[in-house]
Amino acid sequence: MLDIKEDGQGVSFRVIVQPRASKNQLAGFLEGAVKLRLAAPPVDGAANKACCEFLAGLLGVAKSRVDIIRGQTGRNKTIRIEGISTDALLKKLGG
Repeated sequence: MLDIKEDGQGVSFRVIVQPRASKNQLAGFLEGAVKLRLAAPPVDGAANKACCEFLAGLLGVAKSRVDIIRGQTGRNKTIRIEGISTDALLKKLGG
C-alpha cells in the first residue's frame, strides 16, 4: 500500500527512482513507495526532470503541478502533485 498524504490541494507520496534504465516505466510498488525506472542519467538534474515529466504524463496533469519536495540528489524522493486526489492517484497508478 502506498504512503500518500493528501492536504486538500494535492497529494504527496514517495518514489524510488532507478536511473539509466532502458526505458521510462512504472516498475511497481516497494515499501510504500512507487518505483520508477527512468532512462535519464542522474546527472545535472536530468533524472529529476524525467521523473516529473513521466509522472505528469502518467497522471494526466501539467508538468508545472509536479514537484520534488524532498530527495533531489538521491533515489528516494517525495513528490507533490497539485490538483489530484488520493483516489485519482491510486486509480491512475493501478495501486
